[in-house]
Amino acid sequence: MDLQQVWDALKTVIDPEIHINIVDMGLIYNVVETDGVIAVDMTLTTQGCPLSNELKQQAQSAVESVEGVKSAEITLVWDPRWSPVMMTPEARKKMGV
Repeated sequence: MDLQQVWDALKTVIDPEIHINIVDMGLIYNVVETDGVIAVDMTLTTQGCPLSNELKQQAQSAVESVEGVKSAEITLVWDPRWSPVMMTPEARKKMGV
């Protein structure tokens, strides 16, 4: 399995309020594979995000859909704190930032 496949799968997870995928939003900090288990460090735009469980579950499902992935562990992290500068230029343009 190629980790690019995991990143591509994560791009299928769209923030329902912002309508931009979580990778382009800059919400994925790290992806590591160990013996078919994928560990993902993910953040959210705010700690009180009402969609945190939904986005975390969608990310896990997306990663686990990749051939060769045994399981996915999604960990919400808050350091570094997310800011719009973490977004791709295309996402910032779409958001008007």
